[in-house]
Amino acid sequence: MRAKMIYCCALLIAIVLGLSSRAFGDRLPPFAASHLGDALWAVMVYFAFRMLFTRRIMGLSLVLSLIFSYGVEFSQLYQADWINGLRSTVAGALILGKGFLWIDLLRYTVGISFAYALDHVCLSKIRN
Repeated sequence: MRAKMIYCCALLIAIVLGLSSRAFGDRLPPFAASHLGDALWAVMVYFAFRMLFTRRIMGLSLVLSLIFSYGVEFSQLYQADWINGLRSTVAGALILGKGFLWIDLLRYTVGISFAYALDHVCLSKIRN
């Protein structure tokens, strides 16, 4: 239960940082403003999977996070009226995105890799 609470806190921190990067993007360096939000979205996805699968190996969360994130991005190629209606809402835009961008796949990969590395380092320190 303690691990789930820690991952829940990490998830909430990623959400706050991600929303802040969007809201205050004009105060960030241009590179960070362009890329940080999507990378933090992917960090959130990783920690959500870790929260769900705390008793499984970290690699499972890594793979599931990549599959989920890439799936959401590729789903943006589908442009039916009903899903575009969902995407026009704030929650829908935050979860589903609005348009497919190849660069987002790289941003997700970097964010998930960072979260995985951070998770690995923290778990190693806790075990020692």
